[in-house]
Amino acid sequence: MSHENLAAGETAPRAKPRVAVLFGGRSSEHAVSCVTAAGVLGAINKDKYEVIPIGIAKTGQWVLAGADTAQWSLASTALPEVVPSPQTVTLAEIGGEHQLIVASPNEVPQELGTVDVVFPLLHGPFGEDGTIQGLLELSDTRYVGAGVLASAVGMDKHYMKVVFEAAGLNVGPYVAVTDRQWRKDPELVRKQVDRLGFPVFVKPARAGSSMGISKVDSLADLDAAIEEARKHDLKLVIEAGIIGREIECAVLEGRGTDAPRTSMPGEISVAGGTHEFYDFNAKYVEDDAASLSCPADIPEEAIARVRELAAAAFDAVGAEGLSRVDFFYTPAGELIINEINTMPGFTPKSMYPQMWAASGLDYADLIDELIYLALHRKTGLR
Repeated sequence: MSHENLAAGETAPRAKPRVAVLFGGRSSEHAVSCVTAAGVLGAINKDKYEVIPIGIAKTGQWVLAGADTAQWSLASTALPEVVPSPQTVTLAEIGGEHQLIVASPNEVPQELGTVDVVFPLLHGPFGEDGTIQGLLELSDTRYVGAGVLASAVGMDKHYMKVVFEAAGLNVGPYVAVTDRQWRKDPELVRKQVDRLGFPVFVKPARAGSSMGISKVDSLADLDAAIEEARKHDLKLVIEAGIIGREIECAVLEGRGTDAPRTSMPGEISVAGGTHEFYDFNAKYVEDDAASLSCPADIPEEAIARVRELAAAAFDAVGAEGLSRVDFFYTPAGELIINEINTMPGFTPKSMYPQMWAASGLDYADLIDELIYLALHRKTGLR
């Protein structure tokens, strides 16, 4: 492993770095995180890294997790779940090193050894939103992916759009709805949404994996969609429907001072039936519900523009590590940015790894590159 990008005064990582793979979590995307972990645990190079799987139960407890990928895979009969344990795992800084500690009731805590980097495969609130990143920052622990601010902005679809607009990116019409606004004056919210025109998409502001999203074709169906989304987040974003093709681009941080790297853009096709849009089942459950074409069948100048705008979005939020940036490509050739995902779905069938595979970087090498970037990242303010 090369160490040319280490900051002054930093020591090189050990020959076989210890990677804590963190998954599960308290959000409604707990099962998706487990599925992501199954993919990474099955592909990470065990000859190169010592891997410690750590699950976070829905209660928030950290536990030592099994490395059997079948345990965390998505089955049609049950969703995978990290269950609480009598033993609790904590990450602590002891003597200048980041140690994993296991504590059990009425027993002396045991040290499991140092951790060189954490790979947080957490989706949704309390993991993808800057909270776990803040915890790791407090202990000067290196980790894969975006930092506190970029994670928080990328999680909140409202402030994400505010940042994109400030950066000059083309954002579609939308209405942000807070809990107080909906409870105080629902009729005003209905009028604001009606002005957007139908259809609209009602989304929890801080959820992913299409959780709680509804397509609404008339004002009569709006309230029910809002209440469904509020089960996931009391803050909502309601977006005007845009006629256009869904184009995605995978972004990978550059090494050192290099610019962000972008994959060839891909296009998602949903196989109709019960799917009006790219929902949870199409993403994770049904193998033939969605397909990716990469590179997308759009003009070369549009491909170049997608890649340029994806890198601009990555820089606009201050992202690190990885992100997937989604666009609408309209019949008029206009590109409208939909969102950035700073911890995109990362199973082997997920769009982010598929786009990199189509661009020449396979799944295992992508994991290796992300760990490399994390190991060589400066801790603290950067």
